[in-house]
Amino acid sequence: MAQTNSYGQSSNGVADESPNMLVYRKMEDVIGHMQDEKNGIPVRTVKSFLSKIPSVFSGSDIVQWMIKNLNIEDQVEALHLGTLMAAHGYFFPISDHVLTLKDDGTFYRTMQNKARLELADYEAESLARLQRAFARKWEFIFMQAEAQAKVDKKRDKIERKILDSQERAFWDVHRPVPGCVNTTEADIKKSSRMKQPHKTRKSVYGLQNDVRSHSPTHTPVPEVKGPTEEEIRDQIQHWQAQLDRHRLKMSKVAESLLSYTEQYMEYDPFFTSPEPSNPWISDDTAVWELETSKEPGQQRVKRWGFGINEVLKDPVGRDQFLKFLESEFSSENLRFWLAVQEVKKRPIREVPTRVQEIWQEFLAPGAPSAINVDSKSYDKTTQNVKDPGRYAFEDAQEHIYKLMKSDSYSRFLRSNFYQELLQAKKKVKDWLRRLDVDVCLWSGASLPH
Repeated sequence: MAQTNSYGQSSNGVADESPNMLVYRKMEDVIGHMQDEKNGIPVRTVKSFLSKIPSVFSGSDIVQWMIKNLNIEDQVEALHLGTLMAAHGYFFPISDHVLTLKDDGTFYRTMQNKARLELADYEAESLARLQRAFARKWEFIFMQAEAQAKVDKKRDKIERKILDSQERAFWDVHRPVPGCVNTTEADIKKSSRMKQPHKTRKSVYGLQNDVRSHSPTHTPVPEVKGPTEEEIRDQIQHWQAQLDRHRLKMSKVAESLLSYTEQYMEYDPFFTSPEPSNPWISDDTAVWELETSKEPGQQRVKRWGFGINEVLKDPVGRDQFLKFLESEFSSENLRFWLAVQEVKKRPIREVPTRVQEIWQEFLAPGAPSAINVDSKSYDKTTQNVKDPGRYAFEDAQEHIYKLMKSDSYSRFLRSNFYQELLQAKKKVKDWLRRLDVDVCLWSGASLPH
């Protein structure tokens, strides 16, 4: 019979903390009754031709004993229970690595019916993997194993056979055959509940505190006070903030970064030669002349179509955007946004006066250039203006920015104003290119690249 403490606990006591110990103790109790000299399963030595198999019993003996002593009426249930116990290594077949119980004359708890040093395929693969992992220390490991084998040879022959079969069963449990269930793995959920018992609900088992306190497998759970109303409100706010967070898959993030890189590649001087060239590197002064004339190049106009931020951060883009909105008599939103940006850069002593001017022009009742903001932003801004600061119009500015992004900016890109501006820059570029060709042909110089 398998020793009852072989698989239920380890020498360092780590397994005693395992959540499976409750199951192990119950199975060990059954095994203890099986080993009883009077009422247990009869263990005998079976004689075969020219050999003896010591300390064995048949699978049918196990099934019959369970039906008689465990109050089991169904033979299938007894066979199922025995298979579960065999899977944990408490008894094992002599000729098969698959730990299961068969209701027949199969012998259990004895040596394997094969050559001593013969390894199964999966065992040979595991040995080769260990040899690769411990290649530097393999000679030392082999010497230790050889020394233990010499000590083992000094034991009695029958005892040595029994210990060999027990060791084989031990590894069948802890390193099972591929395709079999590993019963020694600890459930992560059970381990977590054992480490944090105060988080386990006391009503799970439907028992009262005084009943559970007498159980040796449960520790008394301290009383936990319920959360206060303020804590619940804070938790609700926290989860609402988590819902508002943007969460994207890594594949989508990588795709967005690649798209952004490809879009701005022609504006990166490390990949594309800038037009006009950098005046600090070359002798070309076209960039200074272009800045003075306030005439944007084709690349500059094309970049405005990437997003509203590209228009607002470019001074020429803001001017062109403002001209378009003035032509549609809807420039108050952009003028308000620019005025708020300008307030943030003013000296602190000028901020209160400028805040009042913006309020009177855009938000006060009867303002000459009234803007359309929602009631929440308006109420927040009204409170901020009473104590004017650089960021008094922050909420209203954000609301206006979203309106321009969804409405005014889209109309700007679709308008003939922007398309003519883009086509005009293309024509100027083509004209300059032809002019360079004519000059080169007249002077006999080579064409620029």
